[in-house]
Amino acid sequence: MFIGATLARYLSIRFVRTIMLVFGTVFALVYTLDFVELLRRAGDAEGAGPAVMAQLSLYRTPAIAEQVFPFAVLFGAMATLLQLSRKLELVVARAAGISAWQFLQPGIAVALGLGIVSVAVYNPVSAGLKQQATKLEGRIFARRAKGLGPDIWVPQKSVDGSAIIRAEGAVEATSTITNVAAFVFDTSGKFLERIEAPEGVLRDGYWEFRDAHVLTTVEEPQIYGTYLLATNLVPNQLRQTFAPPESVPFWKLDDTIRRTESAGFDATRYRLQYAVLTARPLLFVAMVFLAASVSLRFFRFGGVARLVLGGVVAGFVLYVATEIMRDLGNAGIVGPAVAAWLPGIVGSLLGTLALLYQEDG
Repeated sequence: MFIGATLARYLSIRFVRTIMLVFGTVFALVYTLDFVELLRRAGDAEGAGPAVMAQLSLYRTPAIAEQVFPFAVLFGAMATLLQLSRKLELVVARAAGISAWQFLQPGIAVALGLGIVSVAVYNPVSAGLKQQATKLEGRIFARRAKGLGPDIWVPQKSVDGSAIIRAEGAVEATSTITNVAAFVFDTSGKFLERIEAPEGVLRDGYWEFRDAHVLTTVEEPQIYGTYLLATNLVPNQLRQTFAPPESVPFWKLDDTIRRTESAGFDATRYRLQYAVLTARPLLFVAMVFLAASVSLRFFRFGGVARLVLGGVVAGFVLYVATEIMRDLGNAGIVGPAVAAWLPGIVGSLLGTLALLYQEDG
């Protein structure tokens, strides 16, 4: 049974306002701390003035704040329900025959709506700003990104044969890899040479290795200032493959997965990110259920502080479980769908169970 439109609108506004207030507070705090940290890092770096650092921090903050969005929903929902209980509005609602399940409907709807908006709108914006931050940070600090694992492995083919390229790292938002070793084979699969270079840049149709050492089985090692190797890869494909999943907008993840797999790379990270974003609305709903399970006790009964602490602990445990499942998904131990959806499903079921116990005995 649904509640009236007027009451639903009133409760929805209360939920939205409190959740966004919590998220805005966290956003401002993250921005301030990040800005101070960037000023400390800037030092005497060329072009790293306060205005540039403020811009860089503004680019970085949305992606960082996105990680705490579920907690904003949890604390915002808890604060909303506690305020309604303190002002006896929930008492009046119960006296009018409205159950907890009915006055939670606006909160659940708000959680679903915010989850969809955060995935469809906020995530693409934060991912785009993160890409801009990476470029700006790389230009200022000449920062190089570490590899996606112990090493980066790039298989490739060309008209001359095939090669397997290993690199220890990649420069973010570019087609440059560092500390390279390439094993080159002819069209029949016979080993030809090994190329070692501190840096390699992917151009259109070829790799450009700088200060390369070339070793073969038939002659002495040779040193070249620039050494070229043909390839079927293109720079844009390599940049997308090495991009962190968090910097790929939701609407481009499907295309990134396809490109990554067509290049012969493992797309598990991107599949997991896609599944995590898809499951986010359910995770937000789970946070509302957890908030309701610890925030509906009448103030005159006492023990509210203990219940609120229990809600914080439950939210932290759910966050830890989410991160553990994400690590298991990245490692390939569980599938991306299981790693992404299980925390939201378990959190919703546990919150519902606790609420059933409190409301219906």
